[in-house]
Amino acid sequence: MFRREMKVNFKSFLIWTAILVGLFLVVFLVYPSIINSANIQMMDEMMQMFPEEMLKAFNMDISSIDSAFGWLKTEGFVFVLLITGIYSGLLGSNILLKEENDKTIEYLNSVPVTRKSIVLNKIICGILYIVFMVAILSIFNFIGLTLSGNFDKKMYILLSITPIFSSLVIFAICLFLSTFTHKTKKTLGISLGIVFASYFLKIISEMGESTEFLKYISIFTLADIRNVIINVAINPLMVILSIGISIIFMLGTLFRYEKKELV
Repeated sequence: MFRREMKVNFKSFLIWTAILVGLFLVVFLVYPSIINSANIQMMDEMMQMFPEEMLKAFNMDISSIDSAFGWLKTEGFVFVLLITGIYSGLLGSNILLKEENDKTIEYLNSVPVTRKSIVLNKIICGILYIVFMVAILSIFNFIGLTLSGNFDKKMYILLSITPIFSSLVIFAICLFLSTFTHKTKKTLGISLGIVFASYFLKIISEMGESTEFLKYISIFTLADIRNVIINVAINPLMVILSIGISIIFMLGTLFRYEKKELV
């Protein structure tokens, strides 16, 4: 059962990982050629024209984009969070429902395997693919940064871990929501909505004190990139919250799927 799940979901994992790796490959190939003393000065002057709130939203108030690592700390990891979040949401909304869409649930019901076993195997598969994606991208970027020049290795390693926190929660929430329907079309839109809504809430929450409260309802707050850049440390509370929220929704999925009427 587990091998089957890994095989079935391998193609989509490969495509999304290739998209991320391709994006950062372009950065490492192009960035050195466009960064020189004149361009750095020009970009710094241009950054001064933007409102402080906007710079803060992309961490540009605490990090310069004068290097590939600087870009990673600002816009780069924002893209990582968004793309890994989208992948996790789609994976969570589809990994259970595709059995009903493809009518393979009839086959699973005919073999000696419980619904609990089906859900647990799919959860493990989803977690592994999310971790594998983040790990592959982290290794690729580490090699790219090493070839590009000096960078804070400890900060980079901690930053590389943060996407796992938000991605696992998104996966767990979308997995739980998928137990309320029989069609992937319904959950795909909801999953994307959750990801983009959380993304925009996180960005808006950084734009002023009046909107700061929005970060408490954004899943991407769990990634806590800004704290890692400033303190070079991961907030243990975010780790606990990520694990706790994920477990709650995964247990909810187990309970709901046991009682769901399959078609």
